[in-house]
Amino acid sequence: MYQIVKDENIDKNKWESLLNVSPTASWFQSYSCYQFYKKLDFLKTFAIAVENKDELLALVCGYMVADGGLIKRFMSRRAIIPGGMLIGANCDKNAIEMLLKYLTESVSKDAIYTEFRNYFDYSEHRNSFERCDYTYLPHLNFQISTPSVERCLKELSTTKRRDVKQSLKQGAEISETKNRNEVDEFYILLFDLYKTKIRTPLFPKDFFHKIVEFPDAHLFVIKYDNKIIGGSLCVGLEKEILYEWFVCGLDGKYKNIYPSTLATWAAVEYSALHNFRYFDMMGAGKPDEGYGVREFKSKFGGELVEHGRFLYISNTMLFKTGEFAIKMLRKIK
Repeated sequence: MYQIVKDENIDKNKWESLLNVSPTASWFQSYSCYQFYKKLDFLKTFAIAVENKDELLALVCGYMVADGGLIKRFMSRRAIIPGGMLIGANCDKNAIEMLLKYLTESVSKDAIYTEFRNYFDYSEHRNSFERCDYTYLPHLNFQISTPSVERCLKELSTTKRRDVKQSLKQGAEISETKNRNEVDEFYILLFDLYKTKIRTPLFPKDFFHKIVEFPDAHLFVIKYDNKIIGGSLCVGLEKEILYEWFVCGLDGKYKNIYPSTLATWAAVEYSALHNFRYFDMMGAGKPDEGYGVREFKSKFGGELVEHGRFLYISNTMLFKTGEFAIKMLRKIK
């Protein structure tokens, strides 16, 4: 008989066993990620699983978050499940739908919408999500196979391969860091990028200070003249997938140095050197909308995939009002 377990009542060993066998295993659905989320005061973390006897069948790990002042926070309340549902080999549609219904009931009072950001193909489970009133939204991503450094370098576009070589020749340096001051320097660059170009909320600095404390996290920084001019923050599921969560760089400021390209290359190279199966670029926008970064990401030789998202709207009026407000704010900025 299936039953729901949640948060601290989920057995850690069972969780890790499910992670080891699941075809939809990602770092974002790991016990390690759950422990990281719990360290963050600005998030409300949740983990919900369905089990049968001594076996976990499926699990969701995510968080609820809101941004800005009182009014904006009220209008931006959302539940996010990065990576998608963690599903075991013995899981059936009944277990999935039981978990989805419990999740929806649990978060709908506090979240205007719930969104699964899938990093795998969930097409065989799409009917279960739709029966639970989730809508599928197309969303693109690039995934790069990383069997060797030589293969990855060969797969780069001619331009990107040249940019990497020129950047290094001009004196740019790659290093991995957990130093607090260097994390701060990286954050300043990233914050400016989000404020001026991406125009979506960025996690506070505390997020970055705490993530680098985890062994699964890797911050690669690009230095030139003893200054950090770019970087890439990644998290990895050992021997499986390395995810590029954030990347930035002072592109165009230095002649023949391409910090964003070099930062992403540093992460791809690390993935190959440390036997990850592939490197995940964590999103390339909606297929029917322009997305400037998609062109940049396409030059690294990855496969363009569409794993999409599943969206459940708890309050349609507030959701549409929030969407309209975001569009207006972006136009004003």
